[in-house]
Amino acid sequence: MRLMVSGGGTGGHIYPALAVINELKRQDPNAEVLYVGSHRGIESSIVPKLGIPFKAMTIQGFKRSLSLENFKTIYLFLKSVHQSKQLVRSFKPDVVLGTGGYVSGAVLYAAARLHVPTVIHEQNSVVGMTNKFLSRYVDKIAINFEAARSQFPASKVVMTGNPRAQEVANITSHFSLTSLKLKDDVPTIMVVGGSQGALKLNQVMVEALPTLATKPYQVIFVTGPKRYDDVMAKVAAVKEADNISIQAYINNMPEVLPKIAGVVGRSGATTLAELTALGVPSILIPSPYVTADHQTKNAMSLVNANAALMIKEADLTSESLVAKMDELMTDDHRRAAMAAAAKKLGKPHAATEMLSVLQGVSRK
Repeated sequence: MRLMVSGGGTGGHIYPALAVINELKRQDPNAEVLYVGSHRGIESSIVPKLGIPFKAMTIQGFKRSLSLENFKTIYLFLKSVHQSKQLVRSFKPDVVLGTGGYVSGAVLYAAARLHVPTVIHEQNSVVGMTNKFLSRYVDKIAINFEAARSQFPASKVVMTGNPRAQEVANITSHFSLTSLKLKDDVPTIMVVGGSQGALKLNQVMVEALPTLATKPYQVIFVTGPKRYDDVMAKVAAVKEADNISIQAYINNMPEVLPKIAGVVGRSGATTLAELTALGVPSILIPSPYVTADHQTKNAMSLVNANAALMIKEADLTSESLVAKMDELMTDDHRRAAMAAAAKKLGKPHAATEMLSVLQGVSRK
């Protein structure tokens, strides 16, 4: 198979694409792949390092307010469509996959206009603007949340889950909490606000640490690299507590998560795919700074299945956070039930199912 992939801007668009590429290479080592991203997106640094052929284009999103920049956006989109058609003609893909981000809009639109089979993957419960636009042109639409189904043409939709889940589910972990100066035989909860950390969550955790230092469970507090020094300057009195480990970043999260009894964090699609793949119960704090409040809707899919608890950021205080952490970490039976519910939502074969969809519409 010759697969062209486009997705960028955030890890939530990139990692599902990489999971599909990895599964394709596992099934067919001779498969040819071309990844098309943007110059400014993080995909331009992530993808080439993995040895995947990469082409970059200059493109940007629309401003939601009236702005002269939108004329530039239209120009760059049309230019990118032209470049994408040239790439499609040159690479001759059997199928093109889009996983979101502005660049995938141009690439998938161009491929569809050239009558090349196309598939998009929507990670969130609320459909993004790019995928909503593309839904009229593509052949198939893969979804991760049932809530997204009604937002697309029904005949095109197939449930696959998030391909990232399969990669996480298949990892064999030899990680030990002793590397973080904690104990392997004590229930441990990780608090993490995403790869860069979350300001309010960090502030609340700083206030909560003296109380958490007295708890019978362990806490890993991941601040985010840019916020670590600021946090450490404020917590000198509790940083030596033997049940608390403060880290700037966890670079091997899929290996660490199987050793964790619970997670406090955001409810981005990739995070939830990882948690459900491994059956990790969670306390979700949806980011209020995302389009259409989609993280709240993502979180509710787990809350309604009794796989997670939720705190809105507006209601987040040190008291409310510690109360929820106690609720999860001091009740072994409830935590086990939530873990089982999370596992039931997991899609451990999502990458394989996504590849099957691609093969189904492929020209070969």
